[in-house]
Amino acid sequence: MKDSLDRSIGHRLHRAARLQRALAARHLAELGLFPGQESVLKLLSESDGRTMTELAAALQVRPPTASKTVGRLSAQGLLTRKASDGDGRLVRVWLTEEGRQRAGAVDGIWDRIEDIMIAGLDSKDRKRLRKLLRKLDKNLASALGATLPAGAEDEEAEDAAPESDAPVLAGEAL
Repeated sequence: MKDSLDRSIGHRLHRAARLQRALAARHLAELGLFPGQESVLKLLSESDGRTMTELAAALQVRPPTASKTVGRLSAQGLLTRKASDGDGRLVRVWLTEEGRQRAGAVDGIWDRIEDIMIAGLDSKDRKRLRKLLRKLDKNLASALGATLPAGAEDEEAEDAAPESDAPVLAGEAL
């Protein structure tokens, strides 16, 4: 007889997220990183020189949390903080060369974890899963009175496209 928790979508989703985070932590440790730090490196690799406010907003965390993470990454020599040219009170965060290299290595980790997560799912299943997860996001955000992340509308439009049987590249985003 199965426990009611085994039939609960919320429980299954929570368990899958915990397992994914544990696997990510194992791989990130090889780079000397903790979960969450890789997101800062990736955000800066996409748009270097962000302010703490911009980083906190992009990470969807409070500014003190972003500041603590930046401090730890700075102590490892992966980031530098510099006063803005136009306003000395405004501090911007920049990747060091070592930080840029580790940010690049994060892609390989994310790709490996993605491959593990989607093993055995064909392209239709992956597309359906992405669509269902976006629906869950939308429902939960609505219940909290929160807004969906930027680009959510683009992803929904992607769902309207016909199914493709084209081969999937390693690390296809969910």
